[in-house]
Amino acid sequence: MKLIDTIKNIWKIEELKNRILVTLGLLLVYRFGAQIVLPGVDAAELANLGTQTQDGLLGLLNAFTGGAFANASVFALGIMPYISASIVVQLMGIAIPYLQKLQKEGESGRKKINQITRWLTIAITLVQGPGYIYNLFATLPPAAFVLENQTVFVVSSVIVLTTGCIFAMWLGEKITDKGIGNGISLLIMVGIIATLPQSFVQNFISRTSGEGGDIIMVLIELVIWFVIILASVLLVMAVRQIPVQYARRTAGGGYEKNVFGSRQYIPLKLNASGVMPIIFAQAIMFIPAAVAGLSESETSQGIAAAFSDIFGFWYNLVFALLIIVFTYFYTAITVPTNKMADDLKRSGGFIPGIRPGGETAEYLDKIMSQITLPGSIFLALIAVFPAIAVKVLGVQQGWALFFGGTSLLIMVGVAIDTMQQVNSYLLNRHYDGLMKTGKNRKAVA
Repeated sequence: MKLIDTIKNIWKIEELKNRILVTLGLLLVYRFGAQIVLPGVDAAELANLGTQTQDGLLGLLNAFTGGAFANASVFALGIMPYISASIVVQLMGIAIPYLQKLQKEGESGRKKINQITRWLTIAITLVQGPGYIYNLFATLPPAAFVLENQTVFVVSSVIVLTTGCIFAMWLGEKITDKGIGNGISLLIMVGIIATLPQSFVQNFISRTSGEGGDIIMVLIELVIWFVIILASVLLVMAVRQIPVQYARRTAGGGYEKNVFGSRQYIPLKLNASGVMPIIFAQAIMFIPAAVAGLSESETSQGIAAAFSDIFGFWYNLVFALLIIVFTYFYTAITVPTNKMADDLKRSGGFIPGIRPGGETAEYLDKIMSQITLPGSIFLALIAVFPAIAVKVLGVQQGWALFFGGTSLLIMVGVAIDTMQQVNSYLLNRHYDGLMKTGKNRKAVA
């Protein structure tokens, strides 16, 4: 079979094999840590916490951590403080000249920004940690806490949670450096996948239990699920090709065009920002409910309730708008049209009908704005589809999280990115890629 041949080809490349093994090993460590309960908590008394995280915002957070939140695990906060810190640093990069300077310094600047992000991650964890501990006090029975001294338990647990987040962050960075794929994204994806089987089984039981179980509806849901997956794949991979010609000065002072052939293109992605707008928007959506919950006024309680219902109208409306905004923002900082235009000009390239330099940069920026709008709207529609699945199809909330939304898009985006990295190794070693046959290619002299 072609798939078996491709796997054999992957195993023949020593570096790729080692990277895959390192990735799997570190992911296994992360999943093992998600099962280790905080010292001082009786694991047998966590039933109430599991009930609290079945749906709503806490259910989504629990899915991101692969059940670690409901397990009162040392990884209960997961990698979310790091994501929050990354969002804050990137937003501050717009307004703070020092960060703007670091962004232009290349690798050295990137290392300094990463260090700032790490320190900010610790600060955020030190704030979120006590909140999580006091939520345990409010949710679990007194018998769940082994330590009698509450202060010692709070301090030690916050230290453990902070250490767990730092360790998870370190695992993600090691996967990126020594493994395959983006480590932080893989940690989130593995956590999401860990909750998928249980969610499907619960929905299946709910549909088929009782007299005259609705097995047909389960099949319809699966068909819709696969259609949404296909739509997500198309969104992640869709590109617009911009034709490019190349020219060089001849001995007579003229220009010789099409130096590199006539089929040269600049691929501009319909969704150049990937799943980051969804992750950014999702992190922001935790704030309104948390802030409104600090007040006991009727208005504040109403806002907290509206933004705690992840399948409600107002939550999804604001969520969709944030995704559109963050798609434009993230595309603007990740697609350097000015640099693309300068590189094109230096290499003797030009877009037919467009002058090299500033006009090319403006043209590329205009094209990116045009294709980002439908891409962002499509991304937002897929993100809010779980609410449609619950309200229209009657899908159980846990299983509905995988009908689009953050969970599905993260899984699809990270899977495609990882496969593309594996594919590049195969092509560089003269093997066909994952989407092609498994036979060896002839080496290029």
